[in-house]
Amino acid sequence: MFKYKEDRIPITLFAAYFGVDLIVFFTAESVVFVVLWMLLGIVPKAFISSWNHHHQHVETFHRAICNRLLEIVYGFQTGIVSHGWVLHHVLGHHVNYLDQEKDESRWKRRDGQTMGEFEYGFKVALTGYPRAFQVGLRFPRPQRIFVLMGLVTFGLLAFFFYLNWVNAFFIFALPMMISLYITAWHTYSHHAGVDSQDPHEASFNITEKWHNLLTGNLGYHTAHHLRPALHWSQLPQFHETIKDEIPPHLFRRPPRPICWIGPLLAFAHVK
Repeated sequence: MFKYKEDRIPITLFAAYFGVDLIVFFTAESVVFVVLWMLLGIVPKAFISSWNHHHQHVETFHRAICNRLLEIVYGFQTGIVSHGWVLHHVLGHHVNYLDQEKDESRWKRRDGQTMGEFEYGFKVALTGYPRAFQVGLRFPRPQRIFVLMGLVTFGLLAFFFYLNWVNAFFIFALPMMISLYITAWHTYSHHAGVDSQDPHEASFNITEKWHNLLTGNLGYHTAHHLRPALHWSQLPQFHETIKDEIPPHLFRRPPRPICWIGPLLAFAHVK
């Protein structure tokens, strides 16, 4: 069923998490409890966004129906529906990231200045769906899946609102919007301020252990851009073959507050 055995544990965890979300949606009667559940889920769902990104580069399952069902789960957890990343990121950003006039995740303003990280996050989040649709005009097949699965995902969300609008808003809709913003904000640390036509010098890299454990090795970003079809589990090995070609200033620590999570997890692991 799985293309790569390394996906079994994370996908099982994400599916179980979605199952708990559904249980809370159908059973919770306290607004306070629902809001607390939403707040507890902000950080985990932000990290799940990285795995949604990986899936839309390299699909998780051999069977299309399994991939579509997983993408419904990812849509509710991250705010990015099926093939949204395929269009905006794989067929958009990865093609254009060296050209800030075309990049779907461009970090330069019209005057050539670098955006602030919050400005960037809001702009990329707000333009994400329109830009994905615009890229899709050149790619009819993924565009068709994007539109149809978007209708399915948001149709289910509308049904949840019909059943219980308060729970639907706090368990699904608001986390989807927050995760979409955090996803956009997080990509700021990948490229912002790096203006180069050399792919080895156009991405920041984060080799910190816990960051890569939680994001599926997304910190090996130069490797990811050089081999975008490479499965996330293989990025560290490929990074080792190219790390000497990456300038030292393009290695950095994880951005706040992610940089605080690693030490906390390391401390808990030691305990």
